[in-house]
Amino acid sequence: MKHRLRIYSAILSLFVFSLHLTAQKPDSTTFKGLEFRSLGPALTSGRIADIAIHPKNESVWYVAVGSGGVWKTINNGTTWKPIFDKQASYSIGCVTIDPNNPSTIWVGTGENVGGRHVGFGDGIYVSHDEGKTWKNMGLKSSEHLSKIIVHPENSNVIMVASQGPLWSKGGQRGFYKSTDGGKTWRKTLGNNEWTGVTDIAMDPTNPDVIYAATWDRHRTVAALMGGGPGSGLHKSTDGGETWTKLSNGLPKSNMGKIGLALSPFNNETLYAAIELDRRKGGVYISKNGGASWTKQSDAVSGATGPHYYQELYASPHH
Repeated sequence: MKHRLRIYSAILSLFVFSLHLTAQKPDSTTFKGLEFRSLGPALTSGRIADIAIHPKNESVWYVAVGSGGVWKTINNGTTWKPIFDKQASYSIGCVTIDPNNPSTIWVGTGENVGGRHVGFGDGIYVSHDEGKTWKNMGLKSSEHLSKIIVHPENSNVIMVASQGPLWSKGGQRGFYKSTDGGKTWRKTLGNNEWTGVTDIAMDPTNPDVIYAATWDRHRTVAALMGGGPGSGLHKSTDGGETWTKLSNGLPKSNMGKIGLALSPFNNETLYAAIELDRRKGGVYISKNGGASWTKQSDAVSGATGPHYYQELYASPHH
Protein backbone atom coordinates (compact mmCIF):
# COMPACT_ATOMS: atom_id res chain seq x y z
CA MET A 1 0.00 0.00 0.00
CA LYS A 2 2.85 2.38 0.84
CA HIS A 3 4.44 1.73 -2.57
CA ARG A 4 1.18 2.58 -4.34
CA LEU A 5 0.87 5.82 -2.37
CA ARG A 6 4.41 6.77 -3.38
CA ILE A 7 3.63 6.10 -7.07
CA TYR A 8 0.40 8.12 -6.90
CA SER A 9 2.26 10.93 -5.15
CA ALA A 10 4.95 10.98 -7.83
CA ILE A 11 2.36 11.06 -10.62
CA LEU A 12 0.50 13.89 -8.91
CA SER A 13 3.73 15.85 -8.49
CA LEU A 14 4.51 15.50 -12.20
CA PHE A 15 0.99 16.59 -13.10
CA VAL A 16 1.23 19.69 -10.92
CA PHE A 17 4.68 20.47 -12.35
CA SER A 18 3.36 20.19 -15.93
CA LEU A 19 0.52 22.58 -15.07
CA HIS A 20 3.10 24.99 -13.70
CA LEU A 21 5.10 24.82 -16.94
CA THR A 22 2.07 25.39 -19.17
CA ALA A 23 1.10 28.38 -17.10
CA GLN A 24 4.43 30.05 -17.82
CA LYS A 25 5.21 31.66 -21.16
CA PRO A 26 8.36 30.12 -22.71
CA ASP A 27 11.35 32.41 -22.90
CA SER A 28 15.10 32.13 -23.58
CA THR A 29 15.67 30.20 -20.34
CA THR A 30 12.96 27.56 -20.81
CA PHE A 31 15.12 25.15 -22.82
CA LYS A 32 18.51 26.39 -21.70
CA GLY A 33 19.56 22.97 -20.46
CA LEU A 34 18.65 21.22 -23.72
CA GLU A 35 21.64 21.96 -25.96
CA PHE A 36 22.16 20.10 -29.23
CA ARG A 37 25.14 17.76 -29.23
CA SER A 38 26.63 15.28 -31.67
CA LEU A 39 25.61 11.66 -31.19
CA GLY A 40 28.18 10.40 -33.69
CA PRO A 41 27.93 9.24 -37.32
CA ALA A 42 24.97 7.06 -38.25
CA LEU A 43 23.28 5.72 -41.37
CA THR A 44 24.40 7.65 -44.48
CA SER A 45 27.02 9.70 -42.67
CA GLY A 46 28.92 6.68 -41.43
CA ARG A 47 30.62 5.43 -44.60
CA ILE A 48 34.35 6.04 -44.91
CA ALA A 49 35.12 6.76 -48.58
CA ASP A 50 38.90 7.22 -48.43
CA ILE A 51 41.88 7.66 -46.11
CA ALA A 52 45.18 9.45 -46.72
CA ILE A 53 48.08 9.09 -44.27
CA HIS A 54 50.89 11.63 -44.04
CA PRO A 55 54.00 10.12 -45.72
CA LYS A 56 56.39 11.44 -43.05
CA ASN A 57 54.18 11.42 -39.95
CA GLU A 58 51.94 8.37 -39.56
CA SER A 59 50.05 10.04 -36.71
CA VAL A 60 48.40 12.42 -39.21
CA TRP A 61 45.47 11.10 -41.22
CA TYR A 62 42.89 12.72 -43.47
CA VAL A 63 39.62 10.80 -43.73
CA ALA A 64 36.94 11.37 -46.38
CA VAL A 65 33.43 10.46 -45.23
CA GLY A 66 30.75 9.56 -47.75
CA SER A 67 28.21 11.97 -46.32
CA GLY A 68 30.17 13.66 -43.55
CA GLY A 69 32.93 15.90 -44.90
CA VAL A 70 36.67 15.54 -44.25
CA TRP A 71 38.18 14.79 -40.84
CA LYS A 72 41.75 15.08 -39.59
CA THR A 73 43.60 13.44 -36.74
CA ILE A 74 47.13 14.25 -35.57
CA ASN A 75 47.27 11.50 -32.92
CA ASN A 76 46.51 8.23 -34.73
CA GLY A 77 42.75 8.62 -34.49
CA THR A 78 42.50 9.36 -30.75
CA THR A 79 40.80 12.69 -31.49
CA TRP A 80 39.34 14.14 -34.67
CA LYS A 81 38.64 17.56 -36.14
CA PRO A 82 36.31 18.36 -39.07
CA ILE A 83 38.20 20.49 -41.60
CA PHE A 84 35.77 20.77 -44.54
CA ASP A 85 32.55 21.99 -42.93
CA LYS A 86 32.66 25.49 -44.43
CA GLN A 87 32.77 24.24 -48.02
CA ALA A 88 29.80 23.79 -50.34
CA SER A 89 29.80 19.95 -50.39
CA TYR A 90 29.35 17.46 -47.57
CA SER A 91 29.63 14.27 -49.66
CA ILE A 92 33.25 13.23 -50.21
CA GLY A 93 34.63 10.61 -52.61
CA CYS A 94 38.41 10.76 -52.17
CA VAL A 95 41.31 12.51 -50.46
CA THR A 96 44.98 12.59 -51.56
CA ILE A 97 48.18 14.05 -50.11
CA ASP A 98 50.67 15.55 -52.57
CA PRO A 99 53.72 13.23 -52.34
CA ASN A 100 56.01 16.16 -53.17
CA ASN A 101 54.53 18.50 -50.56
CA PRO A 102 52.49 16.92 -47.72
CA SER A 103 51.02 20.32 -46.82
CA THR A 104 48.97 20.14 -50.03
CA ILE A 105 45.77 18.10 -49.76
CA TRP A 106 43.40 17.34 -52.64
CA VAL A 107 39.76 16.41 -52.03
CA GLY A 108 37.27 15.06 -54.56
CA THR A 109 33.64 15.65 -53.65
CA GLY A 110 30.72 13.32 -54.31
CA GLU A 111 30.84 9.74 -53.05
CA ASN A 112 31.25 7.15 -55.81
CA VAL A 113 28.54 4.62 -54.99
CA GLY A 114 25.28 3.79 -56.76
CA GLY A 115 22.74 4.05 -53.93
CA ARG A 116 19.61 6.20 -54.10
CA HIS A 117 20.65 8.19 -51.06
CA VAL A 118 24.18 9.12 -52.22
CA GLY A 119 25.11 12.80 -52.02
CA PHE A 120 26.72 14.61 -54.96
CA GLY A 121 29.59 17.08 -54.95
CA ASP A 122 30.70 20.24 -56.72
CA GLY A 123 34.15 19.31 -57.96
CA ILE A 124 37.72 19.11 -56.73
CA TYR A 125 39.28 21.14 -53.90
CA VAL A 126 42.84 21.83 -52.81
CA SER A 127 44.41 23.03 -49.57
CA HIS A 128 48.01 24.22 -49.38
CA ASP A 129 48.05 24.61 -45.60
CA GLU A 130 47.24 21.10 -44.30
CA GLY A 131 43.48 21.55 -44.50
CA LYS A 132 43.11 24.95 -42.85
CA THR A 133 41.76 26.66 -45.99
CA TRP A 134 40.36 25.30 -49.25
CA LYS A 135 39.87 26.40 -52.85
CA ASN A 136 37.59 24.84 -55.46
CA MET A 137 39.69 23.96 -58.52
CA GLY A 138 36.94 23.08 -60.98
CA LEU A 139 35.25 19.95 -62.37
CA LYS A 140 32.09 21.34 -60.78
CA SER A 141 29.71 19.23 -62.85
CA SER A 142 31.54 15.95 -62.13
CA GLU A 143 29.27 15.29 -59.09
CA HIS A 144 31.11 12.07 -58.10
CA LEU A 145 34.92 11.89 -57.96
CA SER A 146 36.44 8.55 -57.04
CA LYS A 147 40.23 9.01 -57.07
CA ILE A 148 42.98 11.63 -57.35
CA ILE A 149 46.64 10.94 -58.17
CA VAL A 150 49.36 13.58 -57.99
CA HIS A 151 52.46 12.94 -60.08
CA PRO A 152 55.26 11.77 -57.73
CA GLU A 153 57.77 14.17 -59.28
CA ASN A 154 55.63 17.12 -60.41
CA SER A 155 52.92 18.68 -58.22
CA ASN A 156 51.43 20.50 -61.22
CA VAL A 157 50.34 17.21 -62.79
CA ILE A 158 47.11 15.89 -61.25
CA MET A 159 45.00 13.01 -62.55
CA VAL A 160 41.37 12.53 -61.55
CA ALA A 161 38.90 9.68 -61.95
CA SER A 162 35.42 11.16 -62.37
CA GLN A 163 32.42 8.85 -62.39
CA GLY A 164 30.07 11.70 -63.28
CA PRO A 165 26.41 12.28 -62.39
CA LEU A 166 24.40 9.37 -61.04
CA TRP A 167 20.83 10.44 -61.91
CA SER A 168 21.48 11.87 -65.36
CA LYS A 169 23.81 11.51 -68.32
CA GLY A 170 26.49 14.01 -69.27
CA GLY A 171 28.45 16.17 -66.88
CA GLN A 172 32.22 16.03 -66.48
CA ARG A 173 32.79 12.26 -66.42
CA GLY A 174 35.94 10.38 -67.38
CA PHE A 175 39.70 10.63 -66.83
CA TYR A 176 40.80 14.24 -66.35
CA LYS A 177 44.34 15.55 -66.29
CA SER A 178 45.81 18.91 -65.30
CA THR A 179 49.37 20.03 -66.00
CA ASP A 180 49.09 23.46 -64.39
CA GLY A 181 48.25 22.63 -60.80
CA GLY A 182 44.52 22.28 -61.36
CA LYS A 183 43.89 25.58 -63.16
CA THR A 184 42.68 23.78 -66.29
CA TRP A 185 41.58 20.20 -67.02
CA ARG A 186 41.52 17.94 -70.11
CA LYS A 187 39.50 14.75 -70.54
CA THR A 188 41.27 11.89 -72.30
CA LEU A 189 39.03 8.88 -71.47
CA GLY A 190 35.27 8.38 -71.10
CA ASN A 191 32.31 9.73 -73.06
CA ASN A 192 29.79 12.52 -72.73
CA GLU A 193 26.81 10.31 -71.84
CA TRP A 194 27.25 7.37 -69.46
CA THR A 195 30.90 6.26 -69.29
CA GLY A 196 32.89 7.61 -66.38
CA VAL A 197 36.06 6.43 -64.65
CA THR A 198 35.62 4.68 -61.31
CA ASP A 199 39.26 3.81 -60.46
CA ILE A 200 42.83 4.55 -61.57
CA ALA A 201 46.22 3.14 -60.61
CA MET A 202 49.75 4.34 -61.40
CA ASP A 203 52.80 2.15 -61.89
CA PRO A 204 55.07 2.94 -58.89
CA THR A 205 58.18 2.48 -61.05
CA ASN A 206 56.97 4.50 -64.05
CA PRO A 207 54.42 7.32 -63.60
CA ASP A 208 53.70 7.34 -67.35
CA VAL A 209 51.99 3.94 -67.02
CA ILE A 210 48.44 4.34 -65.74
CA TYR A 211 45.54 1.91 -65.59
CA ALA A 212 41.91 3.02 -65.53
CA ALA A 213 38.57 1.30 -64.98
CA THR A 214 35.57 2.79 -66.77
CA TRP A 215 31.98 2.27 -65.65
CA ASP A 216 28.63 2.87 -67.34
CA ARG A 217 26.22 3.85 -64.59
CA HIS A 218 22.78 5.42 -64.29
CA ARG A 219 20.35 5.49 -61.37
CA THR A 220 16.58 5.93 -61.53
CA VAL A 221 14.08 5.78 -58.69
CA ALA A 222 13.13 2.24 -59.68
CA ALA A 223 16.42 0.73 -60.84
CA LEU A 224 20.16 0.96 -61.37
CA MET A 225 21.97 0.52 -64.67
CA GLY A 226 25.18 -0.77 -63.15
CA GLY A 227 27.14 -1.65 -66.26
CA GLY A 228 27.27 -1.33 -70.02
CA PRO A 229 29.39 -1.48 -73.18
CA GLY A 230 31.60 1.38 -71.98
CA SER A 231 32.69 -0.46 -68.83
CA GLY A 232 36.18 -1.92 -69.01
CA LEU A 233 39.90 -1.73 -68.31
CA HIS A 234 42.32 0.60 -70.07
CA LYS A 235 46.06 1.27 -70.08
CA SER A 236 48.09 4.37 -70.89
CA THR A 237 51.85 4.50 -71.39
CA ASP A 238 52.08 8.26 -71.89
CA GLY A 239 50.77 9.62 -68.62
CA GLY A 240 47.08 9.40 -69.49
CA GLU A 241 47.23 11.18 -72.83
CA THR A 242 46.11 8.15 -74.88
CA TRP A 243 44.57 4.80 -73.91
CA THR A 244 44.45 1.18 -75.05
CA LYS A 245 41.51 -1.00 -74.03
CA LEU A 246 42.49 -4.29 -72.36
CA SER A 247 40.47 -7.39 -73.25
CA ASN A 248 42.50 -10.62 -73.42
CA GLY A 249 41.10 -12.97 -70.76
CA LEU A 250 38.50 -10.50 -69.45
CA PRO A 251 34.73 -11.15 -69.48
CA LYS A 252 33.00 -10.61 -72.82
CA SER A 253 29.62 -9.46 -71.49
CA ASN A 254 28.95 -6.01 -70.09
CA MET A 255 31.01 -5.41 -66.96
CA GLY A 256 29.91 -3.38 -63.94
CA LYS A 257 31.99 -1.61 -61.32
CA ILE A 258 35.70 -2.50 -61.30
CA GLY A 259 38.32 -2.04 -58.60
CA LEU A 260 42.04 -1.89 -59.46
CA ALA A 261 45.26 -2.55 -57.54
CA LEU A 262 48.94 -2.88 -58.46
CA SER A 263 51.33 -5.17 -56.62
CA PRO A 264 53.90 -3.15 -54.64
CA PHE A 265 56.43 -5.92 -55.33
CA ASN A 266 56.00 -6.35 -59.08
CA ASN A 267 54.85 -3.52 -61.31
CA GLU A 268 53.71 -6.02 -63.96
CA THR A 269 51.21 -7.67 -61.58
CA LEU A 270 47.78 -6.09 -61.65
CA TYR A 271 44.56 -7.11 -59.87
CA ALA A 272 40.97 -6.29 -60.86
CA ALA A 273 37.77 -6.96 -58.95
CA ILE A 274 35.12 -7.08 -61.67
CA GLU A 275 31.35 -6.93 -61.23
CA LEU A 276 29.55 -8.97 -63.88
CA ASP A 277 25.78 -9.28 -64.28
CA ARG A 278 25.17 -7.50 -60.98
CA ARG A 279 26.27 -9.74 -58.08
CA LYS A 280 28.32 -12.11 -60.19
CA GLY A 281 31.88 -11.53 -61.30
CA GLY A 282 35.20 -12.22 -59.63
CA VAL A 283 38.81 -11.25 -59.06
CA TYR A 284 41.21 -11.32 -62.01
CA ILE A 285 45.00 -11.11 -62.17
CA SER A 286 47.43 -10.00 -64.87
CA LYS A 287 51.13 -10.78 -64.60
CA ASN A 288 52.18 -8.93 -67.74
CA GLY A 289 50.97 -5.37 -67.29
CA GLY A 290 47.40 -6.03 -68.42
CA ALA A 291 48.24 -7.79 -71.68
CA SER A 292 46.37 -10.92 -70.54
CA TRP A 293 44.21 -11.86 -67.56
CA THR A 294 43.29 -14.96 -65.55
CA LYS A 295 40.32 -15.36 -63.25
CA GLN A 296 41.36 -16.15 -59.69
CA SER A 297 38.02 -16.57 -57.91
CA ASP A 298 34.32 -15.78 -57.92
CA ALA A 299 34.73 -13.31 -55.05
CA VAL A 300 32.61 -10.17 -55.38
CA SER A 301 31.60 -7.48 -52.90
CA GLY A 302 28.56 -8.55 -50.90
CA ALA A 303 26.05 -6.79 -48.65
CA THR A 304 24.14 -4.26 -50.78
CA GLY A 305 26.20 -5.15 -53.83
CA PRO A 306 29.34 -4.24 -55.78
CA HIS A 307 28.00 -0.84 -56.79
CA TYR A 308 28.70 0.26 -53.21
CA TYR A 309 32.20 -1.13 -52.71
CA GLN A 310 34.43 -3.01 -55.19
CA GLU A 311 37.65 -1.29 -54.10
CA LEU A 312 40.75 -3.46 -54.11
CA TYR A 313 44.01 -3.17 -52.16
CA ALA A 314 47.21 -5.15 -52.55
CA SER A 315 49.04 -6.04 -49.35
CA PRO A 316 52.30 -4.14 -48.83
CA HIS A 317 53.70 -7.16 -46.96
CA HIS A 318 52.95 -10.16 -49.18
